[in-house]
Amino acid sequence: MFQEYDVIVVGAGHSGCEAAAAAANMGSKVLLITMNMNTIAQMSCNPAMGGVAKGQIVREIDALGGYSGIVSDKSMLQFRMLNLSKGPAMWSPRSQNDRMRFAEEWRLALESMPNVDFWQEMVSGLLVENKRVVGVRTALGIEVKGKAVVLTNGTFLNGKIHIGEKNFGGGRTAEKAATGITEQLIELGFESGRMKTGTPPRIDGRSLNYALMEEQKGDENPSKFSYSDTEPLENQLSCWITYTNEAVHKELEKGFDRSPMFQGRIKGLGPRYCPSIEDKINRFAERDRHQIFVEPEGWKTVEIYVNGFSTSLPEDIQYSAITKIPGFENAKMFRPGYAIEYDYFPPTQLRMSLETQLIDNLYFAGQINGTTGYEEAACQGLMAGINAHNRVHEKEPFILKRSEAYIGVLIDDLVNKGTQEPYRMFTSRAEYRILLRQDNADLRLTEMGHQLGLATDERLEKLLDKKNEMASLTKELKLLRVEPSVVNDELTELNTATITEKVPVENLLKRPHIGMAELKRIDVEVNRTLSKYSEDVLQQVEILTKYESYIEREQKMADKIESLEDYIIKSDFDYDRVKALSSEAREKLKKVRPETIGQLSRISGVSPADVSILTIYMGK
Repeated sequence: MFQEYDVIVVGAGHSGCEAAAAAANMGSKVLLITMNMNTIAQMSCNPAMGGVAKGQIVREIDALGGYSGIVSDKSMLQFRMLNLSKGPAMWSPRSQNDRMRFAEEWRLALESMPNVDFWQEMVSGLLVENKRVVGVRTALGIEVKGKAVVLTNGTFLNGKIHIGEKNFGGGRTAEKAATGITEQLIELGFESGRMKTGTPPRIDGRSLNYALMEEQKGDENPSKFSYSDTEPLENQLSCWITYTNEAVHKELEKGFDRSPMFQGRIKGLGPRYCPSIEDKINRFAERDRHQIFVEPEGWKTVEIYVNGFSTSLPEDIQYSAITKIPGFENAKMFRPGYAIEYDYFPPTQLRMSLETQLIDNLYFAGQINGTTGYEEAACQGLMAGINAHNRVHEKEPFILKRSEAYIGVLIDDLVNKGTQEPYRMFTSRAEYRILLRQDNADLRLTEMGHQLGLATDERLEKLLDKKNEMASLTKELKLLRVEPSVVNDELTELNTATITEKVPVENLLKRPHIGMAELKRIDVEVNRTLSKYSEDVLQQVEILTKYESYIEREQKMADKIESLEDYIIKSDFDYDRVKALSSEAREKLKKVRPETIGQLSRISGVSPADVSILTIYMGK
């Protein structure tokens, strides 16, 4: 019935879709197995992509040749660039998306790939021979052979949904949980744990009074995620902001004695930075209100996502509390919020390629690794798909460094530090965030994507043209000089010091109050020069000019630390022979099995002294 596949991907969420697309576009024959063909790339939680640090990840996926950015652009309702009042390292793109169109665009993209086949069924187990995965077994007992398997099970592994005192098995509302895989993996020697996440109630937008809320419009000139030729957004839908109050809090407190979280029925840890509304009013009792974002689910649906009101309290408490929020007085509920507990596998059991240490050719990606968020899942899927293809075709793993991408930071954190709670990406996790900006993801990664066979020739040509234009503009700014008599009046108006002699335009651009827009104003010749270049090129050169010294300093730091990555550790190295190591370091190193001294140095529990001891020992 089935041929032998190069790569079998289990699960068709954000992670599974990227994994299947990557392996297929690189040339592997791929089978994508999902429990429900109608929920491929389902936005299970909020209908949005990007945000702080997450937007950088979407742009990195796109630069490498993945699809999340393209699909986001094609299904966008609204676009905002966050943190524009801060430096460019903090700028973060975010889109509001049409939930149904997002899923449709992903499915159409996958169906257009001749190397991708589909099968709708639950996978109940793996086929393993001599510590190598050789396929999967479905609930119907069908065995499908595959040279590599990528597990992207999301919240479905023994998933349990909680609403008040009620709980039942499920991986998502109205969808059954996946069973069998966790138990088999534990038998094979894997360590597992439980995590939890949650979602808010969905509301009928026709029943809301928007006059009592603050309107939140998109950017006046919206950008996009993809570096490809996706169409920029012309029309946008507004989001809205309202607030809880003491009456809402008192109503919610009435259900605390029936809360699965407070009564101990939920054992898994939830995301600390995305707490439920009951957790917020319990932990922050001194606050008399919390912000609620009212987000449309699509162009043609009235369904509303109530961001900030995630809850697992009884449905009657949810309803009575939500109707006390300004604008929600007559709200009609489509379905209540709920919490979901699910199995995950601590990611310290993985190699940097996302292949498991215990079973060859088996890869984990997404929430199975303890992460939360579409973007975090999608980038892991992309990397797992790439590496599964490379493994099958006897190529070296593709591993991104911490100084090359937020994706590299995420995977390095997971494998070396592990996580006890759902891992979410923040800019603060990246020590090289001036290098890892959202605006330069193509400059950092597209050539790598092209070498892998994911980024197209057209993408590479576009990138090389951009680099040439940047070099040309940088040279012109150094050569082009301005006269005091021409620019001083404008400089005074811009509240910046005047000049006493002819200076290169580059010198003015380094000033905090002057950007490309201001340079166009102060001199006709400068305006004529700048007008030859695209906004993208102008922005890149402005950032590189203003932050030149910071970028150079960070790059030197990255180069120094990454020299440790050249020191390869043999996979069978015996840490017990190094008696001077601390017992904690020895235990962690035997568990993680780092591949380089650089990776070793980043493992939680390994001190600088341990690194020094091992470097000297291995040098001998």
